[in-house]
Amino acid sequence: MIIQKIETWWVRRDKCLFDDKRKGKSAMDWDVLVLKLTTNTGIEGIATALAARSGNVTEAYIMDNIAPVVLGRSPYDREKIWHEFWNIDRHLTFFPVYLPGPIDVALWDICAKAAGLPLYQYLGAYREQLPVYASGLFHTTEQEYIDEALYYQERGIKCYKVHPPGPIETDMRIHENLRKAVGADFGLMSDPVAEYTLDEAIKVGRQLERLNYIWLEEPFRDFELYKYTELCKALDLPIAATETTRGCHWGVAQVISQKAADIVRADVSWKCGITGTLKIAHLAESFGLNCEIHTTTMNYMDVVNLHVSCAIRNCKWFEYFVPEEDFQFPMKGLLPIDGEGNITVPKAPGVGVELDWDLIHNNCVSYKVLEL
Repeated sequence: MIIQKIETWWVRRDKCLFDDKRKGKSAMDWDVLVLKLTTNTGIEGIATALAARSGNVTEAYIMDNIAPVVLGRSPYDREKIWHEFWNIDRHLTFFPVYLPGPIDVALWDICAKAAGLPLYQYLGAYREQLPVYASGLFHTTEQEYIDEALYYQERGIKCYKVHPPGPIETDMRIHENLRKAVGADFGLMSDPVAEYTLDEAIKVGRQLERLNYIWLEEPFRDFELYKYTELCKALDLPIAATETTRGCHWGVAQVISQKAADIVRADVSWKCGITGTLKIAHLAESFGLNCEIHTTTMNYMDVVNLHVSCAIRNCKWFEYFVPEEDFQFPMKGLLPIDGEGNITVPKAPGVGVELDWDLIHNNCVSYKVLEL
C-alpha cells in the first residue's frame, strides 16, 4: 500500500453559518485547508490544517514541500517520514507550527482504517471516555465570563477554563467572581495567555490556590523557562505550559528538565501530529507528569486529539473549545458530548467522523491535486 494521490481544498468560512449566537460575526473566522491522502488500495486519510494567515501559505507548504516526501511512500513508514520532515524543516522551510501535523494524522487515519479499527484502538486503547472542560475565548466584560461558565454548568459540564484579558487586577476580580457564581464544587482553570511578571504570576497563583482552581496555564511566554521554574517552586498550584513550545518532544524535554512545568501540553496540530503528541505524552509520563491535550481549534482534529487522549493514561481532561459553532467547520455534526459532561471516542474505523463535503466544495476557493 502506497500513497498515490494528495488533494487539498482551501475552504473559506461562510460567516453567515454562525449568525445565531454572535449576530453574524464569528470569533475565529480563519480559513481551513482540508487534506486527503488516497492510497493505491483506495483507502483515504483525512485531516484539516489551519489557514490562519493565508490558505495560500498552508497549501503551498503541503504541495511544494510535504507532498513530494509522501507520494509513493507506504503510510506505515510514518516514523521515517516524520523525521524527514524535521530535516526539511531545518534545512529548507521552517514550517509553521501547525504543519506537518495534519499529514501525520492522515497517515495514521489510513493505517487505522486498513486495520479496521478506530484510531484509539489502533494506537492502543486505555479508555473510551473523558470529562470535558469548556474553554472560552477572551471576552470584553466580566459578566460574559460568568454567563458562559453558568451556561455550560447548566449543560452538565463540570469544569470551565477562563481566558482572562488582563491586567492582573481584572483577572483576579474575574477569578473571584467566577468562583462565587459557579459554587465550590465546580472545576475552574485559568489561562491568561499572558505576559505577567514573576511577582504578578505568584500573586495570581496564590489567589487561585485559595479559590481551589485546578491549574494556572501560560502566565508567561512558553520560552521563559526561568520564570516558570521559579513559579513552580513558589506555588502548590499546578502550572501548565508548553502549548506553543517549538521542537516537539525535544522542546518539552527542556522544560521538564528545568522543572518549569507541572503539566505539559500537546496537540496533533501544533505538536507535529499524532506521532509528536504521543512522544510528548510518553515523555511526560516517564517523569510522572500529565500531558493535557490542547485544542486544535478545529473539531475534526480535536476528535483526533480525543483518540490520542484515550490511548494514553496521563491525560485527565478533554478541552472543549466554546462556543462550539465557531470550531465545527467543516466537520459534519457536533462533538459527541453527553449530558453529564463526558465525551466518548468514535468507534468507526480511523478517526470515525465525517467532514461536510458539500460545505467544503461550496466554500472552496482553491483545489490542488498531485498524483502518481
